[in-house]
Amino acid sequence: MTTFVVGTKSTDTSQRILEYLVDRVEDGDEVFVVNSQEGGDDTDTDEIRGGSAAIDVFADGLSIPVEAHQYVRGNSPAEDVLAAAQQHDADEIVIGIRKRNPTGKIIFGSNAQDVLLSSDRPVVTVPLIDGER
Repeated sequence: MTTFVVGTKSTDTSQRILEYLVDRVEDGDEVFVVNSQEGGDDTDTDEIRGGSAAIDVFADGLSIPVEAHQYVRGNSPAEDVLAAAQQHDADEIVIGIRKRNPTGKIIFGSNAQDVLLSSDRPVVTVPLIDGER
């Protein structure tokens, strides 16, 4: 049995990660999906709906049950994904990454980079198409 923790922000990201997971999951595996929003005045209704739709991609696309969590509490997505991995004793964390130039990384930070550098368990990165989040 393998326990996966998936971090997603959008339906596009979820679709790309789903393509990876469909070939990986087996009966008895567990999948925990995390969608993390800024919270407070920084999150609007459309973002909440978008996060819910991103989560639904996994429930609709996988043959095993999926447990989903949408967090709107002000943590960074990296914090929420890493906390979920710890809580569920994940065997693998799965996240999407997109190519960014060095300046973009400095100005905006990188949740993927934070997960990669801070995780104590394997992290699989699924490349996203330019412009996807």
